[in-house]
Amino acid sequence: MLSRIFIQNFALIDSLEISLKEGLQVITGETGAGKSIILGALRLILGERADAKTTQNSENKSIVEAEFKLDESYRPFFDENDLDFEEQTIIRRELLPTGKSRAFVNDVPTTLETLKNLSAQLIDIHSQFETSNLFNESYQFKIIDGLTKNKITLPHYQKNFSAYKTLLKEIAVLQQKLAESNKESDYKIFLLNELQEADLDETDLEELQNQLNRHENAEAITENLSQIFSKLDAEEIGILDSLNDIKSKLSKVSGLSHEFSLLNQRLDENFVELKDIIFDLQNEAEKMDTDPETLHQLTEKNNRINALLLKHNVGSVEELRQIRNQLSDEQLDFEEIESRITNTENAIEKLAQQLEKQAAELANNREKAIPNLVQQVETLLHQLGLEKAKIEVKLTEDGTFNEFGKNKIQLLFQANSGFPLKPIQTAISGGERSRVMLSIKKIMAENIELPTLILDEIDTGVSGKVAEEMGNVMHAMGRKMQLIVITHLAQVAAKGDNNYKVIKTEVSGKTQSTIIALNTDEKLNEIAQLLSGTKITEAAIQQAKELIG
Repeated sequence: MLSRIFIQNFALIDSLEISLKEGLQVITGETGAGKSIILGALRLILGERADAKTTQNSENKSIVEAEFKLDESYRPFFDENDLDFEEQTIIRRELLPTGKSRAFVNDVPTTLETLKNLSAQLIDIHSQFETSNLFNESYQFKIIDGLTKNKITLPHYQKNFSAYKTLLKEIAVLQQKLAESNKESDYKIFLLNELQEADLDETDLEELQNQLNRHENAEAITENLSQIFSKLDAEEIGILDSLNDIKSKLSKVSGLSHEFSLLNQRLDENFVELKDIIFDLQNEAEKMDTDPETLHQLTEKNNRINALLLKHNVGSVEELRQIRNQLSDEQLDFEEIESRITNTENAIEKLAQQLEKQAAELANNREKAIPNLVQQVETLLHQLGLEKAKIEVKLTEDGTFNEFGKNKIQLLFQANSGFPLKPIQTAISGGERSRVMLSIKKIMAENIELPTLILDEIDTGVSGKVAEEMGNVMHAMGRKMQLIVITHLAQVAAKGDNNYKVIKTEVSGKTQSTIIALNTDEKLNEIAQLLSGTKITEAAIQQAKELIG
């Protein structure tokens, strides 16, 4: 139950605080006094978008607080959302001068989403401009489902339906990727095979080209080495014999004078190095291979690598390896996409089976509830002066899943006998709309266990006996819940368990709105004023007393 409202620095409101009680709470006030401002402030508690322009003083923040009396049934929500549960829970919204807003539950900062989810369980505000909801399919489903076990089943169905839609989007993306991949897959597979066959991991291009040069020039290398050997080791004129002779003579000289010892040592060292070079040259000469098949293989591999470098417009084998690895990854991605499509299709099929079962249950529950809803609405409409009114809820089967199962719904209405029922949006007048909406709100309120309902001028367009009957209906609703009604009708105001008036005054040259609770005499005068206008007559006082009863 909403027990207190506090508003500060909001539109025409400087500071306003009012305590509310159980039962039917009636708010009256002249047009423009600020009733809509109070509702606008309360809508912030429902998590609606804030507008910094509504602050009265742009240098200070605006504050809206709503205090609710809660029982233990709400504790799980508080625990799930890391909020402090209090039997007297305060929801506060602050609008900062910067345009930003903050939300609090029992002084704990929270998100707007959490605020919406909590306030939706506590309060419902219906304004006179929202009667068009009657024409909305989702609202019509809400009406009928409120009378059934669909209150429990529908959230589970909608969770599955949301997952179902997500999977459908996912598979569409995957199929698009697969189609795009298919366009180039054959060519990419060809390129991948070509690079894999090139044995790139075992290829050193520089070494390959060196080996190729060696085999291609084997004869020239052999011929030059032969000439080297002949000059080094030729009898009498060979370099080795000459060096041996020189080495022997220098050794004798160093024996005669130690000054030549170092030179003799250096000659010995270089002579050893020369002999090692000759030995290595002989080994290399013996390994020279002039096998045509080896030369063919080396040439073929070199040509293949060069062709791949040219085809892929790169300059190294390492870059070719990177291209090969990328193509390999893409091929794995391609296979993964196919696997994911298969898995997603299986998940969709499984989810569709669950949805089919849940949709059938939803439809069955609705069919059972329709006669009861029709009877209750028509009974209330007859009480509200529409004695001949007929209403029908028409359910049809849709071939695809939607947010509410597989049903389509249509609300049909006719206020007069002898005429066919038509879709309610084309068959209802303004005054009839108010009475139909009140009837439906009463039925919904009794079934969804909402603690507080606010009706903003839902009685627009009616008067006289009908207005009195609307007051009776609202009074009956107030016996089962807290009902806050904003009205201009004396017949409705007279039924209030507690009455309040929104007034507009001028303070220090500034117009301000506030709300006051009315005592018994003030309530009587307010109802009389609603009946007679500015000047309260004795007849109006007497009539007001009769209305109050």
